[in-house]
Amino acid sequence: MLNENLKNLVIQALEEIKGLEIVCLDVSDQTDISDYMVVASGSTNRQVKALVNNVVVEAKKAGIEPLGVEGLEQGEWVLVDLTDVIVHVMLPMVRDYYDLENLWSMSPGQSEESI
Repeated sequence: MLNENLKNLVIQALEEIKGLEIVCLDVSDQTDISDYMVVASGSTNRQVKALVNNVVVEAKKAGIEPLGVEGLEQGEWVLVDLTDVIVHVMLPMVRDYYDLENLWSMSPGQSEESI
């Protein structure tokens, strides 16, 4: 499956369960571990878990087996590693605290002061 198609599959799976503030970051120029990072929020631990479960189910239907799923027990921040797409689903306060979108929007070699 093409990376672009996998990214779209992930976004659609998150939208089906009413994921909040879904953002896709192209990180292919910043890291070799993945091409895309998708970040979304769930309003409760239960919704975070449901969002992640739907992503995993839809990926498996498409023949993509996740390399790993971390944080599912607590459901505050769950990471799904689909190799070319990494998915982060978090509670809003956890997402605000770690601010991954800002962190990954920095260009290589750019300091925080120059943003």
